[in-house]
Amino acid sequence: MCDAKRSAKPCIRLDNSRVRVTEWRFAKRGDNTGWHRHEFDYVVVPLFDGVLEIAHPDGSRTEAVMRHGVPYFRQAGVEHDVINGNDFACAFVETELLEDAPAS
Repeated sequence: MCDAKRSAKPCIRLDNSRVRVTEWRFAKRGDNTGWHRHEFDYVVVPLFDGVLEIAHPDGSRTEAVMRHGVPYFRQAGVEHDVINGNDFACAFVETELLEDAPAS
């Protein structure tokens, strides 16, 4: 998902045919995920209160306010680099939805 220029540390917690759950840890301000494009819809659950800086392909940056335990959803196709905008370590859990749920 990410290139080798990342400084944030990913740890895959669960990976099966339906979901991939990755914990991302940022040790200091400026740590980043590296440029990547999401191939799947995903949900992020922050493990902190603070901000992440989002770098976009057009060179712009936005600030995203995070609240501990408050999830957000994004659709496949998002391309960005996620950067720790805090003066402290932070982390989030990302769950990628690899396939649709089976029919009942």
